[in-house]
Amino acid sequence: MQPMELAVLGVLVVVAVCVVSPRLGVAAPLSLVAVGVGLSFVPGVPDAQIDPEIVLAGVLPPLLYASSVTMPITDFRRDLKAIGGLSVILVIVTSTVLGLLLPLVVPGIGFAEAFALGAIVSPTDAVATSIARRTGAPPRLLTVLDGESMLNDATALVLLRSAVAATGISISVLDVGVDLLLAVAVACLVGVVVAAASLLARSLVKDATVATAISFVVPFVAYAPAEHLGASGLVAVVVAGLAIGSRGYVELRPEDRVAERINWRTIAFLLEGAVFLVMGLQLRPLWDDFSGTGQSVGLMAGVAALVLAVVLVARVLFTGVLLLSLRGDRRQHEASRPRMAALRDYLTSPEAQRHSAARRQRALKAIQRREHDITFYGEQSMSARDGLVLTWAGMRGCITVVAAQTLPHDLAQRDLLVLVAFGVAGASLLVQGGTLAFVVRRLGVLDDREAARRDQLGSLVAALADVSQSRCDEAEVEGLDGRPIDPAVVQHVRRRSTPAAEWAWAGVEGAERDRLLQDFRTLQALVIEDQREALLDLRSEGRYDSVVIGELLDRLDAVQSWVR
Repeated sequence: MQPMELAVLGVLVVVAVCVVSPRLGVAAPLSLVAVGVGLSFVPGVPDAQIDPEIVLAGVLPPLLYASSVTMPITDFRRDLKAIGGLSVILVIVTSTVLGLLLPLVVPGIGFAEAFALGAIVSPTDAVATSIARRTGAPPRLLTVLDGESMLNDATALVLLRSAVAATGISISVLDVGVDLLLAVAVACLVGVVVAAASLLARSLVKDATVATAISFVVPFVAYAPAEHLGASGLVAVVVAGLAIGSRGYVELRPEDRVAERINWRTIAFLLEGAVFLVMGLQLRPLWDDFSGTGQSVGLMAGVAALVLAVVLVARVLFTGVLLLSLRGDRRQHEASRPRMAALRDYLTSPEAQRHSAARRQRALKAIQRREHDITFYGEQSMSARDGLVLTWAGMRGCITVVAAQTLPHDLAQRDLLVLVAFGVAGASLLVQGGTLAFVVRRLGVLDDREAARRDQLGSLVAALADVSQSRCDEAEVEGLDGRPIDPAVVQHVRRRSTPAAEWAWAGVEGAERDRLLQDFRTLQALVIEDQREALLDLRSEGRYDSVVIGELLDRLDAVQSWVR
């Protein structure tokens, strides 16, 4: 088959599997791996021999950017301790344990080769954690899993590079630590610079299509220079995504954000599906390479089982220590509430007037943020059950398979190490991914925050109503740009700008109101569909300007997205 035909066929397979899998009750990534494995043994299907650099430099950057740009920076900051521990310390510990253990049971490999395998199988996969999102796990767990998978790839790749180099020369632990710190520091600097340049460039253009096109190159613009400087390109991509996500609502126009969100969601969907499909397709070539070495299949299976067991045990133990640490932090946070209150009282007292108003305002905002953080840690504390889910949701995936194939061909026991890495990733996806939903349900950690969601929604609606009323009151008195404004305009804006006004007619909160609102949404959607069909008929008749009809179609899309 020609490359174009393979690409089209791959997209069709990804779409078909993602449509059918939910109906079968199976996570789409698992189905795609299974389909890929099956296709790899079909006669005539070409070997999926893909250069690992294509995945590392061409696939992972946009995937990590798509995840990081939608990550709320506040959530990331609040769980930075857990994310940092899992993505750095746990990777180092797991790699070291395997580096010491495997030479004792696998003939022909030394510490450096075993440490390299540990670095390969240690990181959780950014794509694999999408399975956890479909189980309804609590938001804080998802934040930790997403943050871990976004950053631990960089740690693992730096360790892998050092381990491979150590097979030829002696490298100290200090050298590895310095390399890791420099890789992260330089990457953070590159990511911030790229984010600032991207936001500036996109703020200067007035076309959402052009602005979205600029966003498409951001992951690669962040990745390439960071790698050229010897830093972690993946960390640079994540930092750029976090920075753009945190400033996008200030620097970008609404239509730019909508266009970027839709386009990046599509790109992430296709890349994720392709990654899992190719992962399955690579089984037969890897198996053929291993079979040619004449080594024991039992040895390979035993080593893979041992490695997976070590990875899981290390994660269980580390998660337990992490939860104890977070529990101690929570007690300290609660103990600091009186101090926060005392600081607030001081800043509003006459004695504090000697400080500038701006300085006092900044301090009050810092105290308020700290108090909100304390409330968050108390309301969404992580229990032992959450820790078990956090452990079981740490699946391995494509990054493990891809990183294994970057091992030098002259490395001792390379074929065995590559197939062991694939076995660990495949078993992790199959066993953990296939049972994660059951584990979440069985442990009772499904996200049950409906009451809190309703309370917060009510508070936000009230706040929006206050903002709307304040602006409309001002417009009634002062007008717009110094000219009077028609009261009918103000009244209509009051109604349309206050979400509660759209729901008030349905009565008080309860089952009856929910039914009425659902009927309203259904009927409104039918009306919009009829209006869209009428506009399309008029456009086909050619009676009206297609640009005008296009604008009306866009407005219907906006209204329909609000109704839903």
